[in-house]
Amino acid sequence: MCQMKQINEFKSLPELIMYFSTEAVCLKYLEQWVHKGNIRCQYCGTDKVYRFKDGKRFRCSSCLEYFTAKVGTIFESSKLPLVKWYTAIYLLSAHKKGVSSHQLARDLHVTQKTGWFMLHRIRKAMQQDSIMMDGIVEADETFIGGKNKNRHKNKKFKNSQGRSFQDKVAVMGLLQREGKVKTVVIGNTQGENIRRVVFGNVQTGSTLISDEWWAYRNMNQFYRHEVVDHARGQYVNENGATTNSMEGFWAHLKRSLGGIYHRVSPKHLQKYIDEITFRWNTRKMNEGQRLSLLMSKVNCRLKYKQLVYE
Repeated sequence: MCQMKQINEFKSLPELIMYFSTEAVCLKYLEQWVHKGNIRCQYCGTDKVYRFKDGKRFRCSSCLEYFTAKVGTIFESSKLPLVKWYTAIYLLSAHKKGVSSHQLARDLHVTQKTGWFMLHRIRKAMQQDSIMMDGIVEADETFIGGKNKNRHKNKKFKNSQGRSFQDKVAVMGLLQREGKVKTVVIGNTQGENIRRVVFGNVQTGSTLISDEWWAYRNMNQFYRHEVVDHARGQYVNENGATTNSMEGFWAHLKRSLGGIYHRVSPKHLQKYIDEITFRWNTRKMNEGQRLSLLMSKVNCRLKYKQLVYE
């Protein structure tokens, strides 16, 4: 077989579909991404495995289990051809605001339920890594949920203005200048949750920029803390500090949620935010580079029962 193309060489969807014309080619690529050419048993870890003549299956000489390169990945136990999976990964990573399960179902000729499960498995690979930010870091919170005035009369909430959590979900974001953004769904914007996210992701001694919310008080004991008083209409303080970059990300996030997904349950909100954050953090990559990065992270399984019931 001639030398395989690198995954980051695919510049368009037709190129990818034409290249992955058979399941054998798809599995061969998966072996390279997940196993790096060194096939090990996914059940006991030994490298003494035997390949069947069909080129797809393996058998472990120790625990005698049968497996393919899909075991332990987001593709495990899926009956769909891998070319459909690769197409879904390309679409979700390349489309700037995501892809709905209904649209994916029409594109791949699968059911909406299958499309929904596929997207959530791909979002599992998009989940955010633990990072420690330094330098200048902007911190802010936003609230995800519809406006009370747009609800039907019998679905309105009383006293739901401001930081009320009756009908909204709080999300906290940290943005490192010239770096990445980190977003976390939090129960509320009280001091304990704010400090947990900040201390867990921002190195002490960094410059932390936030608004005037009381939960950020005493941060100057650990950081060079700059405050932008939004309550007084201030968006750049006297030292030139601002949280406008973080505000810009929130605008992008809400356009994606409202424009493509329309309604997201609090239970799955973190997964959707992981997806949007992944694309924003890789916005300077081209489609092939982003696809290559995402394919290197598929070695994580998500079962339907875990997704729906846990």
